[in-house]
Amino acid sequence: MVVVGTGTEVGKTWVSAAVLRRLAAAGHHVAARKPAQSFGPSDPPTSTDAAVLAAATGDTADTVCPPDRWYPAAMAPPMAAEALGRPPFTVADLAADIRWPAPPPAVGLVETAGGVRSPQAADGDAVDLCRLLRPDVVLLVADAGLGTINGVRLAVDALTGADGPAPPDSTVVVLNRFRVDDDLHRRNRQWLAERDGMAVVVTPDGDSGGAVDSGGDLCRLVLGCP
Repeated sequence: MVVVGTGTEVGKTWVSAAVLRRLAAAGHHVAARKPAQSFGPSDPPTSTDAAVLAAATGDTADTVCPPDRWYPAAMAPPMAAEALGRPPFTVADLAADIRWPAPPPAVGLVETAGGVRSPQAADGDAVDLCRLLRPDVVLLVADAGLGTINGVRLAVDALTGADGPAPPDSTVVVLNRFRVDDDLHRRNRQWLAERDGMAVVVTPDGDSGGAVDSGGDLCRLVLGCP
């Protein structure tokens, strides 16, 4: 499974961690990988995406993301590597570095950086990485508010269009920070589901790291959890 976003700061890591905890609680062996991560130079190591995913799976942050792919510069990973004077890397390098434990997990989750078209390496973006990884499921995380429909449509087109790596029926939209009392949030969800025919689930407002069950159980819909 690959988790992508319509942009940065939409909550990919928190949604990923919520799904992993839900799966683990249901008895599934799970693991997560973050091929490369960048972060603010003053951010504590415990707040990085790799650390959050590690806490949800019981792994170490260095297992989730190789230490040589940690970039303390708040920009896309290949740009951060360049700014820091670190060696460039390719999408193929990232894919090759993903190693799962033995025995392999029932669910292996790979979280990309930034949005669907954000650079992941010197030669490609998240769509290119998905093309190499060939995931069974793609979770597209989006904010629930203004601009959601445009962002989701553009991202889904990139993922599932003629040259996209993901079959349409393998892509699930997750509207994060969804509020049931917000008319726009409800309309965005309805439009994407009913007019665009997308599989859409939501997370409750203020609890992105908790249950992903508001308006539809993501784990049950995608992975058959009880």
